Amino acid sequence: MRPLQPPPPAAAATTSSSTTASPMPPPPSRNRPRRRTDLTLPLPQRDPALAVPLPLPPTSAPSSSSSSSSSPLPTPLNFSELERINRIGSGAGGTVYKVLHRPTGRLYALKVIYGNHEDSVRLQMCREIEILRDVDNPNVVRCHDMFDHNGEIQVLLEFMDKGSLEGIHIPKESALSDLTRQVLSGLYYLHRRKIVHRDIKPSNLLINSRREVKIADFGVSRVLAQTMDPCNSSVGTIAYMSPERINTDLNHGQYDGYAGDIWSLGVSILEFYLGRFPFSVGRSGDWASLMCAICMSQPPEAPANASREFRDFIACCLQRDPARRWTAVQLLRHPFITQNSPAATTTGNMMPLPNQVHQPAHQLLPPPPHFSS
Repeated sequence: MRPLQPPPPAAAATTSSSTTASPMPPPPSRNRPRRRTDLTLPLPQRDPALAVPLPLPPTSAPSSSSSSSSSPLPTPLNFSELERINRIGSGAGGTVYKVLHRPTGRLYALKVIYGNHEDSVRLQMCREIEILRDVDNPNVVRCHDMFDHNGEIQVLLEFMDKGSLEGIHIPKESALSDLTRQVLSGLYYLHRRKIVHRDIKPSNLLINSRREVKIADFGVSRVLAQTMDPCNSSVGTIAYMSPERINTDLNHGQYDGYAGDIWSLGVSILEFYLGRFPFSVGRSGDWASLMCAICMSQPPEAPANASREFRDFIACCLQRDPARRWTAVQLLRHPFITQNSPAATTTGNMMPLPNQVHQPAHQLLPPPPHFSS
């Protein structure tokens, strides 16, 4: 079959007929269709009752070369193939379930967000998922997919079978150092990708039976803050916020999210060591008492019977001036981390911790300041 050719211009046809002996074919009829109807393909029909992964928004004009060089995303899972096993957590606006993917037998965590969300919020969720699905670090919980089912947003996450570190007491510094090193490794990875967590706390640090500690609830949790864990009303979240985030008059109204994550890490690690919330007021106290304790009192310190390295590590995290707090990569080189590595110790309910740090940070960025006295 010959390819269709556009009709020649009228002037060219006239000139050709005057100089060529052979007759030209008659010009095409004006009523002749310009498209081949027999080459069209019918679009598939979709049942709106079925849950399908939300479409990801296009990035800013990607080129064909850049898209072909990047690694493709895994094939989305079919929502109908997920079987809920039991509930593993709940909040004001949603519930987390342990689910089984029947074709593969793999376990996942499914976070179900209640309520009908505006289109702008849904679009922002899609953008967040596009970022989070590309996150790949052994110390960060993997986000696999997101579904829109009966008006509920459902996020499919990596399942951590040993749960969170909420309420865990870790008095032995070797085990605490190894845990801290894993969290710092994940935090450094996120910060290097320009991702700020904004809600580091013990309940967002999870552990599995492979002795891996991972950071959870980032990215989408920021978008769903008013639904799942509102920062302006949740005492549990405010308890780990940095002073300059609670009181915007501090630090001239400037908030550095990376330094805020480091403050939250320091409070969490000190709580693991002490076995209690490190401020003078309880974590479940009223908002005003917490705000006064965090913003107006001196930062908490490790007790005198702790090692010099641990006391200094906590001080490097809990500086009132965010500019003086160490970064994640600097803390990875702190003696509290380096001198205890590669210890792996079981304490109380803690699982033995792995001793591998993902991507040694000191090989990628300049060295930190000198170990403080």
